[in-house]
Amino acid sequence: MSDGASKMELDERIALIRNNISDLMEQASGASGSAREESIADRLNEQQDMLNDLLKKREAMGQD
Repeated sequence: MSDGASKMELDERIALIRNNISDLMEQASGASGSAREESIADRLNEQQDMLNDLLKKREAMGQD
């Protein structure tokens, strides 16, 4: 896999996770019940951790 393909793949994964976070934020605003809110918060934290990891990897590849 070339660097270009790797960067493109990372960019696509970053966009997907950002979309997931946006969707979860919408769900959180309409959630009721502490168990549901906690579940959404856990998923948000997981997605944010994944996004941070991907952004670090992408930054290490350069900004091309």
